[in-house]
Amino acid sequence: MSATAILICLISYFAVLMLVSYITGRNSTNEGFFLANRKSPWYLIAFGMIGSSISGVTFVSVPGAVKAGGFTYYELVLGLVLGYWVIAWVLMPVYYKLQLTSIYTYLKTRFGNYGYKTGASYFLLSRIIGASFRIYVAVDVLQNCIFNQWNINFVVSASLIVILIWLYTRSGGMKTIIWTDALQTFFLLAALVGSIILISQAMHLHISDLAKTVTDSPYSKMFDWDYKSKYYFFKQFFSGVFIAIAMTGLDQDMMQKNLTCKTIGESQKNIFSFSIIYAAVVLVFLALGSLLYAYVELNHIAIPAKADDLYPMLATQGHFGTVVAFLFVMGITAASFASADSALTALTTSFCVDILDINRKEKDKQERTRKNVHALMAVVLILVIIIYRLINDPSIINVVYKVAGYTYGPLLGLYSFGLLTKIKANDTWIPIICILAPVISYVLDSQSKVWFNGYQFGFELLIMNALITFIGLLISAMNGKGVKINE
Repeated sequence: MSATAILICLISYFAVLMLVSYITGRNSTNEGFFLANRKSPWYLIAFGMIGSSISGVTFVSVPGAVKAGGFTYYELVLGLVLGYWVIAWVLMPVYYKLQLTSIYTYLKTRFGNYGYKTGASYFLLSRIIGASFRIYVAVDVLQNCIFNQWNINFVVSASLIVILIWLYTRSGGMKTIIWTDALQTFFLLAALVGSIILISQAMHLHISDLAKTVTDSPYSKMFDWDYKSKYYFFKQFFSGVFIAIAMTGLDQDMMQKNLTCKTIGESQKNIFSFSIIYAAVVLVFLALGSLLYAYVELNHIAIPAKADDLYPMLATQGHFGTVVAFLFVMGITAASFASADSALTALTTSFCVDILDINRKEKDKQERTRKNVHALMAVVLILVIIIYRLINDPSIINVVYKVAGYTYGPLLGLYSFGLLTKIKANDTWIPIICILAPVISYVLDSQSKVWFNGYQFGFELLIMNALITFIGLLISAMNGKGVKINE
């Protein structure tokens, strides 16, 4: 498929997004931008959250990672599902009871201003890094498929993509994203299913033989019971539980969609439905990975040095035909933008509400402030994408979760302490505690092989970070100001 043809498809795709933005963004207020006036259909949010959760990172990294870890990534996914259910039963009732716009306002009511600002700052840092990683994946693919052929610099192409996302979210915010995410999830799933069907045809496999080919693959091992392995089942599973709670339940981006539902009951139905569909979709991505590796072995094709490059290489270099190339580009674009557009809106919301306290401004200044912050966040994302391009880590998905272990850990510790205890921690200590916890976690991670008889930290680093934060808060409560117990 030529670069010109792909570009025409992308222009058409963005034209549809802009049309949706125009329809949903007319006469939108700050309430519409932040919470879609709390009138969103729960089933539409559930479907759209698939695209937001999958992202372009998962689209290329999960199939590529099958060679190194088999299907053991699914151990993490099973934990994620349980974590989503905890969010539905524990966190959502708190958010709805307090009628929050930003979920970090809870920290102000529980700890005070220092805890509030610290939690919001960690979210801003976490989401800027995570969203930039996800957009980078899409831009990198488009750079290879289109922009390199026209000698367009990566900085220019990255800036263009982020500007387009900013354009279709700037007016409607969540009112627009609820609908565009559903549309982009449809494209993502169509690309996934279409790719598997066409790849199986290229391998001369009947549809009925697909399951047997996947289960017979040497990469189909799902459970690892070696406690020293980074793929050890319980390590992965419980990491998944806490990753879901931290990266979804304590993430303004993901929770902001849920807060647009009419009632707590509808929001919970949304989360339960989403979790089941998400688990099924990831399993299909793993199956796709085993098929890709079976194909390269069957045809004696050299496996790329970066596992993340496997699916893009096979899809865009004509191995499976033009249609798969088209589906891949559209799928990764939809996946990346479904997570990026809501991230941009959530960053704007958190910065406006938590940092600038926009509700205290005069009405005529609130909308102008929100639009300026929205543009500023787009610029920040562009800068971080460029920095990541210079770093160029070989496995993006591991980087995302590694960073999350350090940045979401203090958030998890704060919320765990707030919800599980009635102890009044010393608010002024919280910024220091939340800085020290990641530092201590980093030292433990770097020395774990020596200090713990060969043990290696994986995604459970998030739990360790949260535990250190929790202990720090407990110690702070012993310092006079924190000994009171909330009634």
